[in-house]
Amino acid sequence: MFYWPVYENLKNRKIWVKVRFVHETEKAVLVLCENRKIWIAKSRIDKIRLRNGDFEIYIKESVLG
Repeated sequence: MFYWPVYENLKNRKIWVKVRFVHETEKAVLVLCENRKIWIAKSRIDKIRLRNGDFEIYIKESVLG
């Protein structure tokens, strides 16, 4: 029981991830991240920024699987 709160904090940690946008629908985007294509719901993306010519999204680490 002692480790449960620590695990929850790690699972919900948010990170910036460098991506390349491949396709967009009304509710999701298909991104290329680390040579993998991943559909991500737009509601899961907290922020988007352009940094040094690369797009980055701010999402929960668990979204990447």
